[in-house]
Amino acid sequence: MLMPNKQKGGGVILLTLLIALYLAILPIPAWAAEFRPPWASLALIYWCLAMPERVGVLTAWFLGLTLDSLTGAMLGENALAMSVIAYICLHIFNRVRVFPLWQQALIVFSLLLLQYMISFWTRSSLGHMPVTFLFWVPPVVGALIWPWLFVILRDIRRRFNVAR
Repeated sequence: MLMPNKQKGGGVILLTLLIALYLAILPIPAWAAEFRPPWASLALIYWCLAMPERVGVLTAWFLGLTLDSLTGAMLGENALAMSVIAYICLHIFNRVRVFPLWQQALIVFSLLLLQYMISFWTRSSLGHMPVTFLFWVPPVVGALIWPWLFVILRDIRRRFNVAR
């Protein structure tokens, strides 16, 4: 008798995304705020690469809208950028998953850079130009922490047996 395929671990995925949102709004010193990695985007990229059939563009859209609401950004700014990132991840996940972590970090850097370019475009269209070069630092920080975040989230996925 065949048992239906029950998807396990949806709560773990949701919890990691909620933790990423919390890290995105966690108060930190003013000098460190410019170096805050884009936690929600990094978690989204991981889950899109690891579980493309469970986390996709719709998840990215809701995650981005939630991030917009929490950070006070223009409604839809992060939603658009994260949806584009998720769409790209869903098309390249088979290739990226076999890359070594340092090459994955370069791909993550380019995805985060694209996110910040979309954000720059939306902000500049409203006349809110970033005033410093530090606006572009978070994609670099995100790429630098990607190998560690990948290992942590992979271990969580394995420990809690998050199934496809």
